[in-house]
Amino acid sequence: MFDTTAYEFSEHQTPYLPTGRPQPVVDLPLTTFSQKAAVTSIAGRSMTDIEPKILLYSHDTFGLGNIRRTLLLAQSLIDQYPAASVLIITGSPVIHAFRLPRGVDYIKLPSLDRVGAERYEPLTLTNCPDEIIHTRAALIAQIVAGFAPDLFIVDKRAAGINGELLKALKTLKQNGSRTKIVLGLRDILDAPERTARVLRENGSFATIENFYDEVWIYGSREIFDTAKEYEFPLGVKRITRYCGYLKRPVHKSTPGNGALRVLVTTGGGGDGAAMIETYLESLPLLEAELAVSSTVVFGPQLQIAKREILLARFGRISNVEFLDFEADLTKLYSRADVVISMAGYNTVCELLSHQKSAVLVPRSEPVREQLIRARLLAQQGLFETIEPAELNPETMKAKIIAAVKTSSPKRRLLDLDGLPRINERVRYLLSNEFGQS
Repeated sequence: MFDTTAYEFSEHQTPYLPTGRPQPVVDLPLTTFSQKAAVTSIAGRSMTDIEPKILLYSHDTFGLGNIRRTLLLAQSLIDQYPAASVLIITGSPVIHAFRLPRGVDYIKLPSLDRVGAERYEPLTLTNCPDEIIHTRAALIAQIVAGFAPDLFIVDKRAAGINGELLKALKTLKQNGSRTKIVLGLRDILDAPERTARVLRENGSFATIENFYDEVWIYGSREIFDTAKEYEFPLGVKRITRYCGYLKRPVHKSTPGNGALRVLVTTGGGGDGAAMIETYLESLPLLEAELAVSSTVVFGPQLQIAKREILLARFGRISNVEFLDFEADLTKLYSRADVVISMAGYNTVCELLSHQKSAVLVPRSEPVREQLIRARLLAQQGLFETIEPAELNPETMKAKIIAAVKTSSPKRRLLDLDGLPRINERVRYLLSNEFGQS
C-alpha cells in the first residue's frame, strides 16, 4: 500500500494514485510540502509590503518550455509579493515576444542552441563559441553580484550550461551571502539510466549539495519518481520536495458551431513540421467522418523554408487557420475540442489545466523526456499518444477519433497544486531574511 502520509492535500483535493502498476517505493522519506510556514506578516507589516529581490535563471536553448515556466513562476511570485523585484536571466531568443508582469524584467544572454543531449552551440554567433561561453558566465557572475538576490531560482541545470553558474555560486558562498538558492526540475529530464549517469559525471549532484538549499520537482512522485529514477544521493534527497504540476491560467470553454475544433500546436516549432504535415495529410480521412475546423500554430522556431513548403501544399485548405506564433495560447485552448501537440512539460500542464482531450506526438531525440512522459500519461488513460515510428495520417485520424470519444475523469484528479506549494516554500525560505513570523 502506497504511503500517502508524506503528502499533504487540501480538503478539496484528492490524491491521484495510478492503478495497474506497482506504487513507488522510496528508500528515504523525501520532504514534501507538509511543513507549512504559517507566515502572514513581517514585523507587523503585511506580506504584500515586503520587497524581496528574486533572481530566476532560464538557459532556454530549445523550444519555449523553459521561458514559459519561468514567466509563470515570475507571475506567481509577483502575485504573492507585489513589491518584489523579479529579474530573469535568459538566453531565450523570443523573450521579447512575451508580456512581462509588472515588477519583472530580464537580462538577455547570447542565445545557444541544443545540438545534442549535452551539447550546446551559439545560435547565431556561431564563429566564436568559446567567447560566447565566457561572455555568458561573466555576465551571470556580474548580475548575481550586482543584484544580490534574496532568492535565486535556477531552472533545470544546477551549474548552468557549460558550468556558467559556478563562478556566481562560489562567490555567493565565499562572501557568506544569505541568498537562498533553489533548483527547479520538471518531472522528467531524460531516460533514467542516462540521466543518472550524466548527473553524476558532470558534477550536478555535488553542485547541489555544495550550494543549494532546496530542489523543487515540478511534478508528482506518483507519475514519475524523479529522485528514485535518477538515483539522487542521500544529501540531495534530503532537500528535495515534490510540489506537483504547475497549473496554468484558463479561459472558460466557448461553444462551437458543430464542427470538431482541432488545435495543432508545436510549442517552439523547431522540430514540429512532421507533426503538422501529418495532421494536414490526415484531414481528408477525418473529414470523411465529421466536419472539422482547424487552427495550426507553427511556432517561432519553425524553419522558414519548412513553413513555406507547408503553406504551399496546404495553405488553401478550407476551414484551416494558420498562425505563426501565439505567446499566450489560453484563448485557443478554450476554443478547441481536441489538441494535437508534442509532449513537452509546459504543453502537458496546459492540457491538464484546460481539461482538454489531446493526441500527444512526442519527440524521442536527442532526449527521451517527451516520449517517457507521453507513454506514462497514456498508460493512465489521460491522453492518446502516437509513437514516433507510427506517425502517419491513418494513425493520426484514428487517434483523434479516439480522443474525441474518450473523456478521462483522471485529469481532474492529477495534482496541479504546484504553484501554491511553491509559494509556501518561498515564504519559508524568505522568513529568516525578512523576519517573518
